[in-house]
Amino acid sequence: MGPACARIRVEVMKTMAARVPKEPKGTKLKLVCEIRGGEPYEYYPLGKYIVAAPGVCGGRPTIKYHRLDALHIIGFLERGDSPKQIARNYRIPVAAVHEAVKLASLYDYEESYS
Repeated sequence: MGPACARIRVEVMKTMAARVPKEPKGTKLKLVCEIRGGEPYEYYPLGKYIVAAPGVCGGRPTIKYHRLDALHIIGFLERGDSPKQIARNYRIPVAAVHEAVKLASLYDYEESYS
């Protein structure tokens, strides 16, 4: 972990309780730190596109690098939007929409995981 990520992590730990995501049986989630746009971005990968990032949408599952809550994707689908339409509207891969549906059975999208 680089110094920037370590600094951010200490700041987050001071401002909120550390909550680790619930893990599907047999998996171990690890906090990942990347530099994105010159800023550190930490997240717990829940899938390829779905992550739980401390300080983003209250730690609830979101689309990686977007502030789009995974629960909203489920809501858009329930109101009749197609996966392709959601992907186009929010400039995310269609696979991210499908992953949000798939992971909804493993994670409670209303729960904070970071």
